[in-house]
Amino acid sequence: MASNEMKILSPTAILGYGFPEESFALGLQRKPDVIAVDAGSSDPGPYYLGAGVSFTDRSAVMRDLTIILKAARDLDIPVLVGSAGGSGASPHLAWTLDIVKEVCVSIGYHAKVAAIDADVPRSTALDALSKGTLTGVIPEQETVEKAIAESTYIVGQMGEEPLIAALDSGARVVVAGRCYDPAVFAALPILEGFDRGLALHLGKILECAAIAALPGSGSDCMLGTLAADHFVLEPTSPSRVCTITSVAAHTLYEKSDPYFLPGPGGHLDLTETRFEQLDARRVKVSGSRFVQSDGYRIKLEGARKVGYRTVSIAGVRDPVFISRIDEILAGVRARVADNFSHVAADAYSLLFHIYGKNGVMGALEPVRNPAPHELGIVIEAVAQTQDLANTICSFTRSTALHFGYEGRVSTAGNLAFPYSPSDFKGGEVYEFSLYHLLEVADPTSLFPIRTFVVGGAQ
Repeated sequence: MASNEMKILSPTAILGYGFPEESFALGLQRKPDVIAVDAGSSDPGPYYLGAGVSFTDRSAVMRDLTIILKAARDLDIPVLVGSAGGSGASPHLAWTLDIVKEVCVSIGYHAKVAAIDADVPRSTALDALSKGTLTGVIPEQETVEKAIAESTYIVGQMGEEPLIAALDSGARVVVAGRCYDPAVFAALPILEGFDRGLALHLGKILECAAIAALPGSGSDCMLGTLAADHFVLEPTSPSRVCTITSVAAHTLYEKSDPYFLPGPGGHLDLTETRFEQLDARRVKVSGSRFVQSDGYRIKLEGARKVGYRTVSIAGVRDPVFISRIDEILAGVRARVADNFSHVAADAYSLLFHIYGKNGVMGALEPVRNPAPHELGIVIEAVAQTQDLANTICSFTRSTALHFGYEGRVSTAGNLAFPYSPSDFKGGEVYEFSLYHLLEVADPTSLFPIRTFVVGGAQ
């Protein structure tokens, strides 16, 4: 590795999303010093954290890891995986480690692996709450004690420090639980003495791979080259380019403030960041700074089960029904409430998602009173038991199917169902229960590291 620069290869936006082998091979020709990949996100919702399952497919993750680990073996460079298994709790980490072990054995890669746990015990969260070192990011509707007690899994979003410790121990493959997204990309550069602010800003972009290119893609590779006072971004695929606009735009991605990006231990200050087009495909970035905070805070994420879901999907094309959709569904809702008046009001909830009207934005939809020629209706019942959810959804569906309204012509049925059976049991439903900041004295104290050797000759 040249002492004045470091090359970081990001193969894909999420491990398991795939990437073209041709693009990856072109990236390898540039002799990267490390391959890093983000494996998770809270974007798919709370179910995956709460249930302890991955939102990516095992065979897809195995395919990606087989290609990545073969390259790491041949080039003798480290691999870092963050937010393992999608949500980064203990079952997600174990799931990913099983794949890593299987791949290493299959390709004959004898490697030291570091696994970094991100689970935060309930007792730790409760103790921090009592001491005043656990604070909410958003207003809480319930007592935090209840949220902590009901969360099936609680994870802390680690910074780069535990990853640096794992690399420093000699690990060649680092598989971490829930991570701050840029951390896996910034860890080795920071360990080697590169500027923290530049490394984290580069990581902020690389974690989404080629999404920062044109045309953007989360399933293609991006190479970042970090120097003492700048970094350079370029897609490995010849069909993509980086521009000042595409890179600057992605710098604003998932940020509440255009100039400041908070993270563990401080924030990125982008007020002096500069973007320069080096050539048709590469962009140079400089001026980004990391500002350390007074205390070190780690974001906690938790999810808890709130019930069970059943859904039914239907289409509507009658223009009279469409024009009266709000009053019809209000009438259906009232009929359901009357029929199940013996059931506690908090035992179930009934939702209508009306695609073609406000199915995406809901109450925030700015376009009012549209006149579509058809609507898609998703009936969703969530209840304390699957049986009750099934019952509420079934009754709602049949009531809407035969509901009478002024101007109705046909009595054969108001709804068209694309599937038989029409109702789908969605199983357990979770919601995010914790989104808090935990102040710690040591950035590594919550994240124990286990090391072991895997693989070997076939």
